[in-house]
Amino acid sequence: MNQLLIHNIGCLSGIDQGKACLRGEEMARLETIHNAWLLIETGRIKDWGESNNSQASPDPSQLKIIDAHGGTVLPSFCDSHTHLVYAGSREGEFVDKIQGLSYAEIARRGGGILNSADRLHEMSEDDLFEQAMSRVWEIIRKGTGAVEIKSGYGLNTEDELKMLRVIRRIKETAPLCVKSTFLGAHAVGRAYQGRQAEYVDLIINEMIPEVGRQGLADFIDVFCDEGFFTPDETARILEAGVRYGLRGKIHGQELADSGGVEVAVRYNALSVDHLESMTDRDIQLLSNTSHQETIPTALPGTSFFLNMPFAPARKIISSGLPLAIASDYNPGSTPSGDMKFVVSLACIKMRLLPAEAINAATINTAAAMGISNEYGSIGRGKVANLMITEPIPSVDFIPYAYTSPIIRQVVLRGEVV
Repeated sequence: MNQLLIHNIGCLSGIDQGKACLRGEEMARLETIHNAWLLIETGRIKDWGESNNSQASPDPSQLKIIDAHGGTVLPSFCDSHTHLVYAGSREGEFVDKIQGLSYAEIARRGGGILNSADRLHEMSEDDLFEQAMSRVWEIIRKGTGAVEIKSGYGLNTEDELKMLRVIRRIKETAPLCVKSTFLGAHAVGRAYQGRQAEYVDLIINEMIPEVGRQGLADFIDVFCDEGFFTPDETARILEAGVRYGLRGKIHGQELADSGGVEVAVRYNALSVDHLESMTDRDIQLLSNTSHQETIPTALPGTSFFLNMPFAPARKIISSGLPLAIASDYNPGSTPSGDMKFVVSLACIKMRLLPAEAINAATINTAAAMGISNEYGSIGRGKVANLMITEPIPSVDFIPYAYTSPIIRQVVLRGEVV
């Protein structure tokens, strides 16, 4: 029985509130105690309390001790939307954007997603894995303890499966929790340019059955937006995914009012992500559905990097809905997986309170991955994925000091990494 005691904690924050996700006004409440200790046993949180009260008495022969030195202990970030398996960078398109080309214009010229697909096709599976693992360790050091990773840079059956095998290797190798999403409908592959209907048929009749047969994905996603896939095509793909046990997640309302939220609601998608072009009607659709489980997920790093509008986060929360925030880590529109910076952007650009932003990046984004029963908060029996900061004045300092490296130690599955 391996035990780890973290003591001398200045502030223990993000304590479980007994909910799978937080909605509306609940998001402004961040459960916290000061001068605390926390006990981990066999990789899970066993107990915690105030230091001036009776402290747990673990078996000394099985005990490891961490002195938090007055720092803050929080649940690790959960990043529910990334594309961190990719081949190489796209800084040339970064310069194109500076010179005035839009994301959509770059895509129409054959860049963007298709550019990444070309590079991925040429890269070996081993090299792809090594590149991806360097990014995985980067986000771990920055406080992420659970991550969803999408395919979508293959755009043919062989290369989509290659990506998903790499994600499976990450899941088996890395110490953080990994969820895998099949995103064959990220764009139309070059071989099918001008024949989008045939490409959709390929996804439905060949890709999804093979992904399901090999058990390579937890979820299925579609880029339902202007210039990409229509609501009808999205619906067909989601229906095919359900037959193989793949619950839907939607890229929606990024570039235009494209119907992504409506499809997400109709098919009870786990999340609908981006939302830069979300309308009041979309919010009403989500609010009016009594059994709605679809979690609106904003990606503020995308808006920052592409100089786009930000998702209407305050309207979402004011409507009593949950809100998650994720990084969208990818080579084209958000080449960063720094969730601390995402939390800062949510406060600075979307006017979230620090408590709302931290909840959006922990318990709610865990819910957007279907794992909030085990991750995203400090709860007895939950997996011990934690970050320990340097001593800070308050949790509000985390988004305030938007580039300061404040994380002292990372604990994943009860082990210091």
